[in-house]
Amino acid sequence: MNSWDPGKLREKNKIHAVLRLIRIEHTLFSLPFAYAGAILSGYNFTLRDAVLIGLALFGLRTAAMAYNNIADLDIDRLNPRSSKRPLVTGVLSVRDAYLVVLFGTVLYYSSAALLNKYALLFSPILWLLAMTYPYAKRLHWLPHIHLGLVLGYAVFGGAVAASGDELTSICSVLASIPWSYVFGVTFWVAGFDIIYSIMDIDFDRVHGLGSVPARLGVRGAFFASLLFYFLAGFFFLYGLWEYRVLTGGLTLVSTLIGITLMITSWLIAYKDLDKIPLSFNLNLLVGILVSTGIILDYLTSLV
Repeated sequence: MNSWDPGKLREKNKIHAVLRLIRIEHTLFSLPFAYAGAILSGYNFTLRDAVLIGLALFGLRTAAMAYNNIADLDIDRLNPRSSKRPLVTGVLSVRDAYLVVLFGTVLYYSSAALLNKYALLFSPILWLLAMTYPYAKRLHWLPHIHLGLVLGYAVFGGAVAASGDELTSICSVLASIPWSYVFGVTFWVAGFDIIYSIMDIDFDRVHGLGSVPARLGVRGAFFASLLFYFLAGFFFLYGLWEYRVLTGGLTLVSTLIGITLMITSWLIAYKDLDKIPLSFNLNLLVGILVSTGIILDYLTSLV
């Protein structure tokens, strides 16, 4: 089975090692959903807000990814697939990684504080959700849902960043959240993380780590993933109808293409396990497609 690892270190220098530690390219596929959340909240947001949303998300993902590598160092040392990661190879020290966690955390909380009081109020919840993810597989066999929620709450954070400037109660802020997209992103991410975890099925079983593949086997994992994809597609389509006043033709087209790509990526991996990396990378495009349609429709309405 393919031993591909997106965190693999290819150059022995610290700059490259930090970029592999935080996998900066993965931030790009979650950022559009934060902006989509801001748009779907129904409240205006400024260029300043857009910059701060980007910085907050970058800070949170930087801290979370770095801490994930610290928390999983004992596991990564044992797993041949993760043996080339920066902390395992020693190119970065644990102290270096903690400094990255500190940088990301400070950037995240500073950005949240500059956005509005509700963004700051909710920020510890999102931070704790992201930072506790490495422990999920040690406690239960559904860590994929935990990861999905971490990404789903990018939508949540974007909406709070926009609506929190104008609303005056927690309940009204929560009511502004486009929950259909929060759930859609959660199930979509959980679905492709299940497929990704198939590469570690034997390792997880030997070391008692929880995952759907380790619990249900390869076939069970694929059908669980497909179920999650159908749930994601349902919530994306429901969101398309629910927010039809704020969206338009570009959102419709991008959502349909995104759902088609989601199922295509599943078929690619199902037919050939060695193509799981291709399936994973195609899924990165799903988030960009679904959310970019919303963003383009919004920008078009401003013209």
